[in-house]
Amino acid sequence: MEWYKRGMKLLTRLLFLPLVFAGAAVTLTAQPSPAKVPGFRGLFLKQLDDVQSKIVSLAEAMPQEKYTWRPAEGVRSISEVYTHIASANYFLPNFIGVKPPATFSSAITKETDKAKVIDALKGSFEHLRQVALNLSDADLEKPVKLFGQDTTYEGVLFLIANHMHEHLGQSIAYARTNGVTPPWSKKGEN
Repeated sequence: MEWYKRGMKLLTRLLFLPLVFAGAAVTLTAQPSPAKVPGFRGLFLKQLDDVQSKIVSLAEAMPQEKYTWRPAEGVRSISEVYTHIASANYFLPNFIGVKPPATFSSAITKETDKAKVIDALKGSFEHLRQVALNLSDADLEKPVKLFGQDTTYEGVLFLIANHMHEHLGQSIAYARTNGVTPPWSKKGEN
């Protein structure tokens, strides 16, 4: 039920985040665990749960004053990496016909407030979760163009998972450069 507690906390925050959701409520319904979702969608949901947990915990561990830090001029700052992830989580499902909520604003990419960035991340992960849960196994085989290349709905989900993990790695490097140990690795302090 941890996901339910996180979902309810997310719902409460989202109701007060007009920049991202303009007062819209996210309807949370009982969701099957990823283990109960068959095939590729189940694997995607397991990856989503893992990467969400790591990205959000890392975003929470990063001090607010570091959110504008960037490793070099012209490179994304910490907040820009997180808001890029959130924006992509809303944008990429467009390729399979799933539009972001009407209340989503790309202005989130300019946000540097830690709480608002974290709320945007959480909302975007929930959006992806709903995308995967609302697809059927048969949908995964549907052909689609992705950045001009032929693929399938499954290929789009695969790209989304890769994208999230790419920026997780970037976020880990940013955190360690700033003296922040990823929370999930503190047990062994590695």
